Amino acid sequence: MSLRQTVTGTPAPDTGRTTILSGALVALFLANLLNFFDRSIPSVVAEPIKNEFALSDLQLGLITSAFTLVYAIAGLPLGRLADRGNRPGIIGVGLLVWSGLTAATGAAGNYMLFILVRLGVGVGEAAFTPAANSMIGDLYPADRRSRAVGVFMLGLPMGLMLAYFTVGRIAETFDSWRAPFFVAAVPGVILALVMLRMRDPERGGAEQVSITETGSVPRPIRLLLSIPTLRWLILAGLTFNFAAYAVNSFTVPLLMRQYELKLTSAAVVTGVVVGLTGLFGLLLGARYADRASATSPRARLMIGVITSAGAAPLTALALMQNGGSVFLFALLFSLGWLLAYGFYISVYPAIHDVVVPQLRATATALFFAAMYLLGGFAGPVVVGGISDWFAQRAARSAGVQGVSQFAGQGLNSALYLVPVMLALTAVFIYLATRRVDVDSIRMRSSLAD
Repeated sequence: MSLRQTVTGTPAPDTGRTTILSGALVALFLANLLNFFDRSIPSVVAEPIKNEFALSDLQLGLITSAFTLVYAIAGLPLGRLADRGNRPGIIGVGLLVWSGLTAATGAAGNYMLFILVRLGVGVGEAAFTPAANSMIGDLYPADRRSRAVGVFMLGLPMGLMLAYFTVGRIAETFDSWRAPFFVAAVPGVILALVMLRMRDPERGGAEQVSITETGSVPRPIRLLLSIPTLRWLILAGLTFNFAAYAVNSFTVPLLMRQYELKLTSAAVVTGVVVGLTGLFGLLLGARYADRASATSPRARLMIGVITSAGAAPLTALALMQNGGSVFLFALLFSLGWLLAYGFYISVYPAIHDVVVPQLRATATALFFAAMYLLGGFAGPVVVGGISDWFAQRAARSAGVQGVSQFAGQGLNSALYLVPVMLALTAVFIYLATRRVDVDSIRMRSSLAD
């Protein structure tokens, strides 16, 4: 593999970029928070949307899946652009696009227009993640990346928590599910102006050698797919995102149907389950992951194996409540999802461990393409379709025409796919651990060739 670089053989100078809470990382965290806040709004107001547009669970799932489909496809060319262009500028433009179209979502007059606007939001947000992850790889050395990624990924649970804690109340205050979409657009425009003024960090600046790039990498996708560790991590991302997007899309509807909670209460409980748990999971887990990385990249990935394996039975036990105790459901699911956040602080840094700096944005885009196209897209659609099937089967067995009274039971049954996917995630991460040390050594040696 020829990267056509010159290497000085001395460490890159430390200019303060290794400080965990740098201004750039705080800005990326805030952008990530808005990213997940905006994309979570339809999940919070799913039941009012379903009622207004007379949708099935399959159609409801397609709202999320349409977003993830475009997000995945657009991410690849935008990832290649981020490997060549100004990354803060790309993020700033993306923020402007997705914020404007988030506001436009609130004006959609029918189901098809709603779907089309969400496709545009997906394009805007696809500009963000590859560029942001690439920047973090250039801002922080390997022994600090889990903590840096942990801070960045705090935007996920905090964005979810903010959405689930506030969107339902905003919708009820204005007596419209459309109001939160308009509110969400304002901070995105402000942050976009900040990103457009930010300096792009030096590529490879946090590595143990200083790198001067003098050429491009031929056939980058083929080169990335030749890395065994990355292939296993892509499969792990696929199964994990299937579970994550199924949970994010359908937990509020499940609590409203099966546990008979009102919208605001169901949203708050969901915010605790998928949001508050992430604060503890990422903050506590990231430090241990960095300590493990001092031993080997394999040790850090083993954290993901253990946490994913533990999350599977806990989420299954939560679903076994099946409309019984909402407290036990929330407690068990929260414990399971707290462990599930170990995926982010173990798998994301591992991509930087095995991929050279010049290809990290492309590698992230490739990872996210599979993660969202095959996982995030499939999760809500498959679970929604199976939910409809279970509800219809129950209605036929009871000899009634309407399926609404069985919608909660059908959704609860369909969500058992979540623990199955979490168990598969643990398997794929474990298979990645068997090659990550070798692939990491190969990456570092290629920088000195």
